[in-house]
Amino acid sequence: MNPAGLVAAGHPATADAAAAILDAGGNAFDAVIAGQFAACVAEPVLCSLGGGGFLLTRRGNGPVEAFDFFVQTPLRKRPPQEIEFLPILADFGDAQQEFHIGLGSVATPGMIRGLFAAHQRYASLPMRVLVEPAVRLAREGVTVNALQAYAFRIVGAIYAHTEDARRLYGSPTRSGSLVVEGDLLRQTQLADSLERLAREGEAWFYEGEFAHLVADLCRRNGGLLTLEDLRRYRAQVREPLALSYRRNRIWLNPPPSSGGLLLGFALKLLESLDPVREGFGSSPHLERLARVMELTDRARLEAQPDGDAPVDARSLLDPHLLERYRKEVAGHATALRGTTHLSVMDAAGNVASLTASNGEGCGVLIPDTGIMLNNMLGEQDLNPRGFFRWREDQRLTSMMTPTLLARPDGSEVVLGSGGSNRIRTAILQVLVNLLDFGMPLEPAVEASRIHLEEGRLSVEAGFDPDIDLQALLGRYPDHRVWAERSLFFGGVHAVGYGPDGFSGAGDPRRGGVVRVARSATLR
Repeated sequence: MNPAGLVAAGHPATADAAAAILDAGGNAFDAVIAGQFAACVAEPVLCSLGGGGFLLTRRGNGPVEAFDFFVQTPLRKRPPQEIEFLPILADFGDAQQEFHIGLGSVATPGMIRGLFAAHQRYASLPMRVLVEPAVRLAREGVTVNALQAYAFRIVGAIYAHTEDARRLYGSPTRSGSLVVEGDLLRQTQLADSLERLAREGEAWFYEGEFAHLVADLCRRNGGLLTLEDLRRYRAQVREPLALSYRRNRIWLNPPPSSGGLLLGFALKLLESLDPVREGFGSSPHLERLARVMELTDRARLEAQPDGDAPVDARSLLDPHLLERYRKEVAGHATALRGTTHLSVMDAAGNVASLTASNGEGCGVLIPDTGIMLNNMLGEQDLNPRGFFRWREDQRLTSMMTPTLLARPDGSEVVLGSGGSNRIRTAILQVLVNLLDFGMPLEPAVEASRIHLEEGRLSVEAGFDPDIDLQALLGRYPDHRVWAERSLFFGGVHAVGYGPDGFSGAGDPRRGGVVRVARSATLR
């Protein structure tokens, strides 16, 4: 019997939920929906029913489609002095970063609209079946693993912000602490909310009791969302950005988000150059990667001068712009945002790639629901022009870019990553490892990475110690050579299918796991 499919995700419970649906006869789209509901239970710092995301899909040999259900700015602003918008420090150990939380940091959530839109378009099983794994996980509890405990530790100020949050996320074994590794996290109110969604549909969230709770709480406590914001929100189905790279076909997340365009720009820049003969991890390879990352950052500013306006695809992928930047690359070639990802393929050729985020969470639970909304309006990365300067009623742009690769031999890989601004460089390096260096999928994902942003170069541990990095580090004086592998460099979870059947890779940097669904036959 052929495998029914393969799942790669950032948590065992997420992957198990998706694989169980494949085993029950569901398709890849059923599985990705069930897996995402489970991720909102098992990975609460990274994603939530109150967040948003993107889903790249293809049914069999049909067209590739991109679902955009990322967050939307509110319809109306309020004076800054009237809203709850509070700074907190996230503690990464060797560094701290300021985020903003409170009801004034919440953008209109799209997660539920997106999952229901995908369900209506593609699913084969009823929603009540798809929420069952998440309901069971929330009611019976999920054991907190090392990665989730670390995430709670980093942004502890958010999840201890209110009494309700402290009660829900407090450790049952360590007084005065949030949950730690090994604790059982039960979320019974969230289980009830999931059951209501399955029973009453998305209207409960966007028009019914939940919507009224959100609007009333925001009105009384310095929030921005209204009933109109929630009622008007719609998921969008867009045509993905499609491009070629060395005779391979790649589909990326399209505008108004910028991650796919920036990844596409970097790929086209690399394609204009011959592959590096010296191989992976060589000085020429790393120097070229860093230069392409530097120029992609510069091109982003050139194509997106307003900061939060959508990047224009025609301007960023214009051949004249690419040629100008290609010459700069050629001249030098030899010289942690809360995000999670889920990739699924099934035996019928269906593919689904979903990246989701809740920011870090706004710190406020909607009463009696177990749901914490996002803090996307408090994200510096998503508000480059400054807080409170966002445009009303506009999709926020994002680096999230679920991706599909098709090779000339018919083999395919579906992938994506978490990691804020490191998403595009993580996916870029995995694609280069696959296509330029011929690595199998798992080594391509696990190979060490670099990241360059705003002139600061980060080099992950694990490169060949005999490689001379001094020329590269000398070119970027603001640098850090990491002593370990880190979730800072993204978390690429990928599934592939080729002549040898299915393959998968869960990125160990972000708790990645792979699950095979075995009990169903080809449909």
